[in-house]
Amino acid sequence: MDGEILIETHPHSAWGGAVTAQMYIPSVRSHVWQELTDYSQWVKFFPDLTHSEVLSSIPGKGLAKKGGKRLYQVAKKAFFLFSAQVEIYLKTIEVTQQNIQFRMERGTFKDFSADLALQDYDRGTLLTYSVKATPTIPVPSALIQEAMKFDLPSNMKQMRRVICGS
Repeated sequence: MDGEILIETHPHSAWGGAVTAQMYIPSVRSHVWQELTDYSQWVKFFPDLTHSEVLSSIPGKGLAKKGGKRLYQVAKKAFFLFSAQVEIYLKTIEVTQQNIQFRMERGTFKDFSADLALQDYDRGTLLTYSVKATPTIPVPSALIQEAMKFDLPSNMKQMRRVICGS
């Protein structure tokens, strides 16, 4: 439960940031998947997320049978002397117990996407979470990346605590 959260930042647009975080969760992949796809619970994972709601399900089609959901999420974030509220409508594409892709349909970002991947590791699950985002207000990408790099480890540790029930 005290394992490190590995963080790597990546370039993403002049005003955006991209980060990949990876952590070990001492729980089997089927349980981790069940917790992660309970999207209303994401407010427990991420303290800045104030609302997370499934709007509809998207049935799987064709041979891949990838299904998903449409989500609505709201977050509040304080920066130095001001605070901001953002909202986003997301489409998820789920490959059962393997990965979830989050793609912005509309919201208060110029762009947003995230990918979450699960794989068996030792007696638990290795979770990889990659996020790319560009806010609508111009903020230098280095500042965005630093904020993501600062916030994501504590958020991921909180996610692990919730998933493991501790």
